[in-house]
Amino acid sequence: MRYMATRELRNRPGAFQDLVDGQDVVLTSSGKPFALVIGIDGENVEETVRLVSRVRAEQALSRLRKRAAEQGLDRLTEEEVEKEVRAARRARRRRG
Repeated sequence: MRYMATRELRNRPGAFQDLVDGQDVVLTSSGKPFALVIGIDGENVEETVRLVSRVRAEQALSRLRKRAAEQGLDRLTEEEVEKEVRAARRARRRRG
């Protein structure tokens, strides 16, 4: 995996395509990564987007599970979960 600063991308856009060809590139701004560019083949664009979306969803679920475990929420009973859901829905209706 290669890294490329946005400044370099702006100054040498032609180098970007060469860099992406065959490998993934992490874009950075002020030294911090903010985007991942993956090379794709033109025939499988939709499949690639679908797979990336699936991975993002799995990452989000993992983060939620970790946070729940840290807060002890992974030990709630089904009844306690339903109570929390009802309370959240009531609060949302009041705001909406």
